[in-house]
Amino acid sequence: MSTISLKTVIAAAALFASSALAETPRVLRTVHDLPRNQVWVLQRDAVYLHDASTQALKQRFELPGWIYARQQYACAPDLAVDARGVAVVSSNIAPIVWRIDPRSSKVTAHELTLDADSDKDVGFSGLAYAPDQEAFFAVSSMHGSLWRIDPLLRRAQKIAVSPPLTDTCGLSLERSKIRRTVVLCARAAQGSRAVHLAPDQRAAYVRGAACTSANEM
Repeated sequence: MSTISLKTVIAAAALFASSALAETPRVLRTVHDLPRNQVWVLQRDAVYLHDASTQALKQRFELPGWIYARQQYACAPDLAVDARGVAVVSSNIAPIVWRIDPRSSKVTAHELTLDADSDKDVGFSGLAYAPDQEAFFAVSSMHGSLWRIDPLLRRAQKIAVSPPLTDTCGLSLERSKIRRTVVLCARAAQGSRAVHLAPDQRAAYVRGAACTSANEM
């Protein structure tokens, strides 16, 4: 179980946010939601939802208690969109995610219970949604670990991966109609690598070759 409480994270967020917000807002992630013709932009101060055609701002969402380490210390947090158009935002230093429902304009924080590494500060620098599994997959660049987050955003199950995904700064789902198992694309400064999950999703192996394609919702 996670040793970091949501109250602790919210209290510590002031220290990180005060320095981050003193700077000019900067884009950390941009995600295209193609089915709904929308663009999600994660910045230091909030999350912005734009119309992809006109680039007009549709909504702005603040993340209560959001905490993250700036990019000189770690890979940036990530944002992923599920099949219903709901966005999930990570912290890169704590096992907490924020769920944004644009239909209700509701933002909620979810502290994840980890089934391993509860003695470590596990955050996620990559998020990817797999519609067939109705689950999110996440990667920690600091520890090189891979995780499966359940659909209710309650638990994160560690997936044994070889070699570790250290310095991975982004995660996406590979497009494939012939594979029956999940294949992820792990992106780092030195390039991308395909991550093949076992059918039971308890283990994965990494191929050195670059990803063939990346799925962008």
